[in-house]
This record gives sequence, C-alpha cells and structure tokens, in this order.
Amino acid sequence: MTAPGPALPAPPQGPHVRPLTRPERLRPGARVAVVAPAGPVPEERLLAGLDILRGWDLDPFVAPHVLDTHPTLGHLAGTDRARAQDLTEAWCDPSVSAVLCARGGFGAQRMVDLVDWAAIREAGPKAFVGYSDITALHEALAVRAGYATLHGPMVAAGTFLSDPRTQESLRATLFEPESVRTLGLDTARTMAPGRARGVTLGGCVSLLAADLATPHARPSARGGLLLLEDVGEEPYRLDRILTQLLRSRRLDGVEGIALGSWAECGPYEEIRAVLTDHLGGLGVPVVEELGFGHSETALTLPLGVPAVLDTEKNTLTLDVPALC
Repeated sequence: MTAPGPALPAPPQGPHVRPLTRPERLRPGARVAVVAPAGPVPEERLLAGLDILRGWDLDPFVAPHVLDTHPTLGHLAGTDRARAQDLTEAWCDPSVSAVLCARGGFGAQRMVDLVDWAAIREAGPKAFVGYSDITALHEALAVRAGYATLHGPMVAAGTFLSDPRTQESLRATLFEPESVRTLGLDTARTMAPGRARGVTLGGCVSLLAADLATPHARPSARGGLLLLEDVGEEPYRLDRILTQLLRSRRLDGVEGIALGSWAECGPYEEIRAVLTDHLGGLGVPVVEELGFGHSETALTLPLGVPAVLDTEKNTLTLDVPALC
C-alpha cells in the first residue's frame, strides 16, 4: 500500500472584495479633466469627443500632456512621469468633478507607480472613466485609494464617437445613475446558470493577469462579481491568460462572472470554447456577451459596487446607483 503524500496547502483565503467609496454624480456645468495614461491620442478624435461632452453641458479641459508622444516609444502618450503627473494634478484639482481617459492602448502599467496615491486619497473620490489598458488604474484606484470607478468608453475612442447607445449609457451613469441600475444588452446569454451577489471588479483580462505578483495586487476575487473582456488576444493566448489566473488562484472565491466583448480575438465559437472550458466548471453563474468592452455598443459598468448577476434574466443589477 502506497503511503499518502504530503498534504496540499490550503488555498489562500485573502480578504473579500468589499464595496468601495462611490463618487458624486455630475451636475450640469461640471468641469471634467481628460487625461491620457496610455497610448497617444489622435487629435481629431479627441476634439470630436470633447464636443460630445460639451453637448452634455459639461466643461471639459485637456490635461497638459494628452497630445504628447513619448520621445522614443511611439506607442506611449508622453513620458511615464508626465502621464502620471497629469492624472495626479487633475484628480487633486478641487474644481474637477471627474477624470475621463482619452484612450487605452498600452502604458498605464508603466505610470501607475508614479501617481501620487497619498494625494489621490486626500483629494477624495471622483468619477473616473476608462477601459482596456485603463484596467490597471481601475485596480489601483480600488486597492490604493478605495474608490469605485466606471468601466466605460473613452473620449477619443471610436465606439464613443459613433454609437449613440454607448454615449447615452455613460451620460446617464454620470448624471442620472439611478436610471441605469439594471445592465445588459439583448445579446446576453447564459454560459453557466445561477444567481450570485457580490462586488463588481475586473476589466481587460490580460491586464488582470499582468497585475499578478505586482505591488498592491489583489490576492483574489473572493466575494466579487468579475467582469472580463479583451481585444486582440487569439484563443490560445486567452487560454494561457485564464490558465495563469486560475493557477495563481486569482479567481478563488469569485461569486459570478460577466463576460463582455472579445473583439479581434478570432471566431467567437473558438473564444467561447476557451471561456467555457476555464469558467464553465467553476460552479458559479456566468453570463456572456453582456455588452461591455471593445464592442460596437459598450455599456458603462461600475466597479466596486455591490450587485446581483442573474442568468435567468441575463442581467447585472446594482444594489445602489454607480454614483451618489
């Protein structure tokens, strides 16, 4: 008879994902800052996005380095320190009610540790909007400052400029958040059945994987409703990303999962096979194609807010409005 091997260590528990401090809603005439924490911003798209914001009776201004390009790395909007300075100064300006990102791309991870997080905490919460590469900042604002944020369209992004439903989702969330408590497009459907309550977190899945083992990274998604989407990741790469998240136990204790878009990731049936293989057997409800991310219509979803994921209705319903 073979002797039993050594006992396996218990999975790390880690703290539960907790509701975060929600910022105040916007009022007509509010001053909002536009920053570029990641890639370079096309000026014509930025100007078009600013016009939309002005049409909402907002007073947008562009941070000093938004239209910069890094002197040697053309995929970055200015130097890391300049991008971090823009974010810190915009957040700490008492006249600013919200900070909106101009675009994603790549670069938020490079500047996140250069942000003055003590000053951000002292300034208090503000509405913060972005997605894609901005996932790194959503996570940092949650962990280092305790602020709820908005996974939503960016000012110079094509979806925001072209899709009225995307625009209205963000506008309503900023000004009338109680009117958008139940979220989900008609495309939403069940991957794994059930109903779960938790606190929303997540974003671009490759950025969540890249955050592993970095300073201030969350130990797990315990108690959370995890929102996942991505762009330009082929099925085998998504397989690798999800494998890494599972092996690191980053998904331990997750209560439910909502999936958004997988633009430019290959045929959806191949993407769905990878997602089902990794997530369908976790024993938690999973809703796919909820309607957020790099999609033709991108709903604004709050992060850090308690909510219910229901596969009978295929919706995400917030316990409280995204903003106070």
